[in-house]
Amino acid sequence: MRDNIRSAIELLEGTGVAPRSIDHHHHDPTASFISANVVEGVFNGQHMIGTDGKEYTVPANYASKSKLVEGDVLKLTITAEGKFIYKQIKPIERKRVIGTLKQDAETHQYRTAVEGKEWHVLTASVTYYKGSEGDEVVLLVPEIGESFWGAVENIMKKESGTSL
Repeated sequence: MRDNIRSAIELLEGTGVAPRSIDHHHHDPTASFISANVVEGVFNGQHMIGTDGKEYTVPANYASKSKLVEGDVLKLTITAEGKFIYKQIKPIERKRVIGTLKQDAETHQYRTAVEGKEWHVLTASVTYYKGSEGDEVVLLVPEIGESFWGAVENIMKKESGTSL
């Protein structure tokens, strides 16, 4: 997946899509910011790797709610006030897989196991769907390539077989 991320960054840089500054010099009192820094990058499951080579933390609740998948292209606007605003601008092709939710006894991190392969999943997603170990998970993963993280689309409780 790192090769995919590296390729996506190179693609972005090759098309002239790179970090840039935007200055708004109008006198609109309703403008939310005077100037902003915009960085584009690729989501790696937890963070955005910017075309500037820096790693930016993506809020888990945003990644979970937006069902971000490893390889999605994001745009980050950093306002003059220091506010970070993320936007998904190019989702990677995805596929759905169904697996079983597991939780590491020591780290308490969640994973979804599908036919011998495991993907990390965000705790925020599991918490939102009130998932617990053994539940069935519908997971979104990249259509092509190796990945380590998946986005939870839904969780079906093992005891009732219904989704929340």
